[in-house]
Amino acid sequence: MEFGFVDTKNMSLLTDLYELTMAQVYFNEGMNGIATFDFFARKLKNRSYLVSAGLEQLLYYLEHVKFSDEDIAFLKETGKFSDDFLNYLKDFRFSGDLYAVEEGEFLFENEPFIRLEAPIIEAQIVETFLINTMQLSILVATKAMRCHSVAENTSLVDFGLRRAHGTDAGMKAARSAYIGGFAGTSNVLAAKAFGVPAFGTMAHSFILAHESEEEAFEHFAKSYPQNAILLVDTFDTIEGVKHAIETVKKLGMPTFKGVRLDSGDIEVLSKEARKLLDEAGFKDATIIASGGLNEYKIETLLKSGAPIDGWGVGTELVVSADVPYLDCAYKLVEYDGKPKMKFSSGKMTLPGRKQIFRSYKDGKIERDTIALYDEKIKGTPLLKPFMRDGKVISSLPSLEVIREKAIENFERLPEELKDIRKESGLQPTLSPKLTQLMESIQKEYGAMK
Repeated sequence: MEFGFVDTKNMSLLTDLYELTMAQVYFNEGMNGIATFDFFARKLKNRSYLVSAGLEQLLYYLEHVKFSDEDIAFLKETGKFSDDFLNYLKDFRFSGDLYAVEEGEFLFENEPFIRLEAPIIEAQIVETFLINTMQLSILVATKAMRCHSVAENTSLVDFGLRRAHGTDAGMKAARSAYIGGFAGTSNVLAAKAFGVPAFGTMAHSFILAHESEEEAFEHFAKSYPQNAILLVDTFDTIEGVKHAIETVKKLGMPTFKGVRLDSGDIEVLSKEARKLLDEAGFKDATIIASGGLNEYKIETLLKSGAPIDGWGVGTELVVSADVPYLDCAYKLVEYDGKPKMKFSSGKMTLPGRKQIFRSYKDGKIERDTIALYDEKIKGTPLLKPFMRDGKVISSLPSLEVIREKAIENFERLPEELKDIRKESGLQPTLSPKLTQLMESIQKEYGAMK
């Protein structure tokens, strides 16, 4: 479909130029052997875990990416590409294999979310889209799970579309937030596209457009008698709660959905609002909080006894404000049957085709071992085949199933890793054969210098 100015069915040119210039050099030199690339996160910052998300969008892209006649014409106009290479691109299709951890799975630093095996030209061209899609999805799913982990029995809703860094980011964020335990989103298009619940209340402009707060409440409640969440902080919050109560009583409504607090001292105001609602006989009316929320504020408010029933989390969720980027990489680890390794300081990579083996003790993650793909290591292998010869081979679970899996996987974390103030996560073990391979490559490189 068309979404803004981007054709979401074909995003071949949504790439960095060097992917295409490298691809042309490979083409010119007859280099198109099978390459294996890993996508992984390096050292985690202010995170003890990462939640996998974005795989479904990546698989869709890999199955559909192609260069249209218009794309080829544009590339020709740049003067950077030969006619022979452009003719190759006319028939370009991804034909490789892809192994990945399931969405909703938890990973730690240096563990590959994706292992992609394909002719090197194909593997190179899809790099930028892969990183772009996976990074944001993982960041938001992780931020959402951190909020969910401290929200106790309260509900969370994604309010972040208007603050997202573009329309595509807003869509990805809504989906990833749901994976991370949120109940739904204010993003109507995301609700339609992904089948998640849509939520909304009202804006301050709605109140200001009326002659009085009471009139605004009355108009809204008459249109939505079963779902009137009234925004009470446009002028004086406590007076706003009183006006909301008076409006519901005036209209003779049997139930009152609740109020939303968007500013001020949420702890104090929520306690006073709860008292007023209960005294008026509306003990089932909910109190929703919004406005600059994150996992730390939610935890603090609930520990202080603030009677909040739900949270609208926006800006800090969709931009993952405290960790706005993932130190991630997509690196070549094998080419034409030969393991490859990068030695750069602080950016050393793990060579060869690999697998992650996870072992549990008393239902909790005890150890992760990164090993060569064909090693026999105790534990459950996490990287599973999703594509073969460019076609998806595994049925993908519903978003609801992924969400449930993510919540269940959180419970399998060691208790210390559940703490939102924990700054580092589990350190995976390297298998003996992988360690031996690394030493062998380093020794070979040293002999070549």
